Amino acid sequence: MQYFKQHISALLQASLREMSVPEIPDKEDIEKMLEYPPSPENGDLAFPCFKFSKILRKSPAVIASEIAGVFPHSEFIEKTVTVGGYLNFYLSHDAFLGFTLKDVLSKNSDYGRSSEGNGKTVVLDYSSPNVAKPFHIGHLGTTVIGHSIKKMHEFSGYKCVGVNHLGDWGTQFGKLIVAYRKYGDEQTVIQNGIDELVRLYVLFHAEAEKDPALNELAREEFTKLEKGDEENKKLWKWFIEISLTEYKKTYAQLGIEFDSYCGESFYYDKIPAVISRMREKNILKIDGGASIVDLSDYDMPPCLILKSDGSTLYPARDIAAAIYRKQTYDFSKCIYVTDAGQSLYFRQWFKVISLMGYDFENQLVHIPYGKVSIGGEKLATRTGNVILLKDLFKTAVDKVLTIMNEKNPDLPNKEEAAEAVGVGAIVFHYLSGGRIKNIDFTVEDALSFDGNTGPYAQYTYARTCSILAKAGDAVIKAENADKYVATAEEEFELIKQLSLFPEKVKSALDAYEPSFITRYIFDTATVFNRFYHNCPVLSADSEEVTATRLMLTKATGIVLKSAFSLICMKAPEKI
Repeated sequence: MQYFKQHISALLQASLREMSVPEIPDKEDIEKMLEYPPSPENGDLAFPCFKFSKILRKSPAVIASEIAGVFPHSEFIEKTVTVGGYLNFYLSHDAFLGFTLKDVLSKNSDYGRSSEGNGKTVVLDYSSPNVAKPFHIGHLGTTVIGHSIKKMHEFSGYKCVGVNHLGDWGTQFGKLIVAYRKYGDEQTVIQNGIDELVRLYVLFHAEAEKDPALNELAREEFTKLEKGDEENKKLWKWFIEISLTEYKKTYAQLGIEFDSYCGESFYYDKIPAVISRMREKNILKIDGGASIVDLSDYDMPPCLILKSDGSTLYPARDIAAAIYRKQTYDFSKCIYVTDAGQSLYFRQWFKVISLMGYDFENQLVHIPYGKVSIGGEKLATRTGNVILLKDLFKTAVDKVLTIMNEKNPDLPNKEEAAEAVGVGAIVFHYLSGGRIKNIDFTVEDALSFDGNTGPYAQYTYARTCSILAKAGDAVIKAENADKYVATAEEEFELIKQLSLFPEKVKSALDAYEPSFITRYIFDTATVFNRFYHNCPVLSADSEEVTATRLMLTKATGIVLKSAFSLICMKAPEKI
């Protein structure tokens, strides 16, 4: 649709010039003014004329009529109609369908891509679980939202660097070391992996409530780790290795790979330079023994940098990481995807970056998302109130596999397809609402395959593949057709829906909002299924109509597959 907006904008500008309208907007501004009418009966695009009423001292309705009177002929426009203060455009079905269909087919998987990010690098910090803790439903948001935003940037021409900023440092390792030595053993950890580490972590907190001295012991063990104690360092590296092995299994199910796993510990030796620069800029102050940066001039609480004992806090580590990333990648944006509860925290240390004399504060972007709860209760590893992602995915995959065994037992690569659909169901469910909305997660809702769901969308894609497979050689003939024609309203509705894909990607990218893509996928699947049920593809009245409908089917598959890839969903060809 973008091409047609640009085409109509150029003709509108010429019409306004013909009318001697002063202060004629640029074509780009006219394009932004174009609207989609609420109903197809009112046309395909509409131009509001209210802006010109004061300049021309005429009513918007009169202005719309005058523009219509001088509007040039175009093969793409069937007619123009004035309604109130709007000039409505009705596109030529055949011309629009033919142009757009050939555009999708020729570009294939590049359809919808843009070059806006060419030459620019974006660093994305997301997922970032705390090592030695389970990968649970609370991590799903930052993981799939972050990766979706990465995929949208890549689709728009940016070079992307995905960073998994692991929580691999802090007193929790002192707790785990104490717990392992008191309650664990090597063989059990080797056998049960991260599950045993989680059990030990939960057990430590239960025991520490009865014996608070354990907390002091944990602090001592972490201090020893900070100072390079070889035995503690060996355990620490082992815990990280066990955790990463487990996490990468989940990432593989989601089709996610990271360019860097540099966690908090990586920046530990870079923090002294950060503290030194703060002191040079005279922004570090002592308050109650702690070192802070006063942000009262910016209506924010102070940013805590060092504890009274001189140990560093999160802002010091994040500032060191941001400086390192800027120096290493020279990013145009560095994006952080975390829950909305950390919004103030990011604003604080972003401002500190500026006060340190760096000029890239406006290139640091925090993308917040809503909190996840279970039964209204906050997630907490130490109390065991979590739903592990590996368990959730397994439940979903098993459910899909049961359905497949009942309905399509001879399906090849059944297990692979079941995993794609089961995991896709969870991801689609999570991303269906706006990212900032809080979610009270229920497994039953996530695993419902009725209505606006991932399985419905993936089944629609598989249907397009099935139709093309049955058509055989007719597909090749259809691809080489000289002309495509619109003989039914459902055909035009479908091509209009496909034409919106580039705009939806742009809107989703600008808003950092994956739900725009999930809603587009559902709408596209709905429109295609209406077309499929009302417009016979393989038994159409003529070769010309068959060719058109086959290529509409192929184009739908192309767009759905690209859209799936933007939200961590796979596209199985058979279900």
